[in-house]
Amino acid sequence: MVQIYCGEGHGKTSAALGNAVRKASEGKSVIFIQFLKGKAIEFEYLKRLEPEIKIFRFEKNGGLFEELTPEQQKEEIINMKNGLNFARKVLSTRESDIVVLDEILGLADMKAIDIQDILNVIDARADDVELILTGRVLNPEIAKVADVICVLNER
Repeated sequence: MVQIYCGEGHGKTSAALGNAVRKASEGKSVIFIQFLKGKAIEFEYLKRLEPEIKIFRFEKNGGLFEELTPEQQKEEIINMKNGLNFARKVLSTRESDIVVLDEILGLADMKAIDIQDILNVIDARADDVELILTGRVLNPEIAKVADVICVLNER
């Protein structure tokens, strides 16, 4: 199953994390990869969930992507591509029962990563691996491969 949590509202990461905790409590292995989170303090807190939920972040700068210099953005794009390659490996080798790619939709929206790169990661997924994607803006090409789309909006 491919689930997507998107929209302008808050709670996308929380919804994905809730699914991850539920699956971990059932004895499933979970890998949670975050993108575009800057210096979010939640990362250190989430690390407390290990080893049941393995948390990864490949970006090194710590600042918000859109506020980085062009040189720093180039470096972070390389780091994010490393994160995508790791996700592709995990999805294709069944290293985990559930994989969360938190804020991956933002990579395409900000033009940091090509849509096709994200679709290639999704296509690498073994049939029995659950995948959750989050981000504000859902690209129509990515929407086509989703089994479930939850849109969270502000009121």
